[in-house]
Amino acid sequence: CHTQVGKVKIGQKKAHIKEIQVNGGTTEKKVDFVMGLFEQEVKIADVFSQDEMIDTIGATKGKGIAGVVTRWGVTRLTRKTHRGLRKVACIGSWHPARVSFQVPRSGQRGYHHRTEINKKIYRIGKSLKEDANNAA
Repeated sequence: CHTQVGKVKIGQKKAHIKEIQVNGGTTEKKVDFVMGLFEQEVKIADVFSQDEMIDTIGATKGKGIAGVVTRWGVTRLTRKTHRGLRKVACIGSWHPARVSFQVPRSGQRGYHHRTEINKKIYRIGKSLKEDANNAA
């Protein structure tokens, strides 16, 4: 499915594309159900209801590449440290001769996939064309 950004004045022209999972019944029934909705407008009230508990999936705000002090909250080294102080003092023992995954390392911060569970829908509004007193 996709959004209709032309109806909202946000300055964006490209639609948001979303994949929706269809549950229940056999594969043939699911395909028939989806083909019936193809190129049709699906309203929010048709999918969700008031007081329903839902899970939301999204990505966190991206912050680019970050060092270990910012990314993991590692304590800075002392003032006179040679070759930098915003580092991890020891990244592991000699053997095993590889860096363990538990050791804090610098890298991507933010733009991580997150799922928030049990969010309640309190109210589903209507557009101004459908209901003139919607905000009241």
